[in-house]
Amino acid sequence: MHELGIAEETLTAIQREAARYPHTRVIRVGLRVGELAGIDILALQFAFDAILPGTNCAGMKIEMEFVPRKHRCTECGSEFVVRNYNLSCPHCHSPRTMCVAGEELDLAFVEIEEYATN
Repeated sequence: MHELGIAEETLTAIQREAARYPHTRVIRVGLRVGELAGIDILALQFAFDAILPGTNCAGMKIEMEFVPRKHRCTECGSEFVVRNYNLSCPHCHSPRTMCVAGEELDLAFVEIEEYATN
């Protein structure tokens, strides 16, 4: 289950970003997971649920956005979501297309909240 390693590396990135803002805590993060990234979103959520307790990010909410495979036609410039493994352009029917989305695994945002330092 490589999702555990991904969750650990993502948590490290989140903690590194949060450390830049003293007296704050992470309350919500957003991840963008591409269709071609080879990541099971449910397994990734399970991995986060396993590693977050006991960390300074315990209790944070994780939002995951699924990014479908998208191609751009090199003939007409149209962008389209690939369906049923059909890579041809639905507009001009050219087979000359290139992948422009769906491979990402991005930390889209980290939302932090200040807390009192009394």
